[in-house]
Amino acid sequence: MNGITTVLLITGFLGSGKTTFLNRIIDNFPKDLKLTILMNEFGEIGIDGTLVKGDDIDMMEISRGSIFCVCVKTDFIKGLYELNAKIQPDLLIIESTGVANPSDLKRDLKLPIFNDRFDFTDQFCIIDAAHFLEAFETFASVEKQLSTSTVFIINKTDLVSRDVIEKIKQIVRDNHPDPRFFETTFSDIPLDSFPFIETKSVERQDIEQTLFSASSALSSKELDEFISGMLDQPDLESTPPDQMASVAYKWNGDDFDEIRSMADRLPSSIIRAKGFVQEKGEVNLFSYVMGDWTLEDCGKKSAQIEHMNMVVFIGEVDSMDKVKEAVAEGDWSAREVLQPMLQMNIDSLSGQ
Repeated sequence: MNGITTVLLITGFLGSGKTTFLNRIIDNFPKDLKLTILMNEFGEIGIDGTLVKGDDIDMMEISRGSIFCVCVKTDFIKGLYELNAKIQPDLLIIESTGVANPSDLKRDLKLPIFNDRFDFTDQFCIIDAAHFLEAFETFASVEKQLSTSTVFIINKTDLVSRDVIEKIKQIVRDNHPDPRFFETTFSDIPLDSFPFIETKSVERQDIEQTLFSASSALSSKELDEFISGMLDQPDLESTPPDQMASVAYKWNGDDFDEIRSMADRLPSSIIRAKGFVQEKGEVNLFSYVMGDWTLEDCGKKSAQIEHMNMVVFIGEVDSMDKVKEAVAEGDWSAREVLQPMLQMNIDSLSGQ
C-alpha cells in the first residue's frame, strides 16, 4: 500500500452505463493492489451497489442526493476522511449520481484534512447516445459534467445513426476544449490505454507511505466543525444544477406483467427507474431510461439482493404524482418522496 490514492470519477447522466464501465475497470484491476468504490445514488435506497462485481472490494455507498451538493456533502467528506484514516486504497473510483455537478471535486480532494493523499487523474463521462441530445437540452447537470470531464465514452452507439454521434461530439466540443472520445457499446473501451493503475503503482514505490496516526486524527466534533466551516464558503457549489425528486415503491406482486404495465404507463417526466423484482423465485432487473425500459435476468439470487422488489423512480419534482398513477393498477406500496434540496432547506430553517 502506498501513501497516495489515485482517484477516478465516473460521471454521466442517469442510465448512461456508468456501473457497466465500473465493472470493466474492476475486471482489469491488478489483484495485488487495493481498490475502493464510492457509489453515489440520488434515490432513497441504493440499487447499483448490488451490480458491482467482486465480493472482496471495499465499497462505500451514499444515497439520498448528490455527494457534490450540500444535501449529502457532509457524508461525502466524512467518507473520504475514513478512507484516508483507515483504508488507504491504491485506487478510489467514485461513481457519481447521474444528476451530479462535479465542479468542486478537485477542491474537495485537496482539503487539508486529507494530508495530500488523493491524486485525481481522470474523469470519465459516459454518454448515452440514444438519450443524450434530449437530456442535454433539458438538464443543466449534463453541461456541468461535460465541462469538467477528461474522457468521453459515447455509449450505446448501436442504437443511433452516425449523424447523431457527430452531433453529440460537436456538443461536447462546444463545452470542452480538448475532448478525448471513445465510441462503444456496453461501455467497452481499451482500458490498457489508461496506465493509471500500473504506472501509478510503479511510480509510488519510492514514495514514503503516509501513516495516519491516532495523534493526528480529528475527533468527531473537530471533523464536524471543519465541515461546517467548509460548507459556509461563499464560492461552494451548494445547489444541484437540476431540481429532481425520487420515490421508492415496494412491489408486492408476483407477476412480471404488472411491472411491464407499470413501465408502459410511466410519464416522460420520469427520467430513471430501477430495481430488482422477483416472479416465482426468478430475479430480474427492471431498468427504465427516459421512456425505454428492459426487464431482464440479472444473474443474481434473491439472497444477494438487499432491496428486493423495491423500485426507485427519479424525475422532475412534479412527476412524482404521475408515478402513483402508473402503479395504481398493481400491488404497490409507496415510501416517502425524497427531494434532497427541499429537505436541506427545511432542516436549515428548523436549525437542524
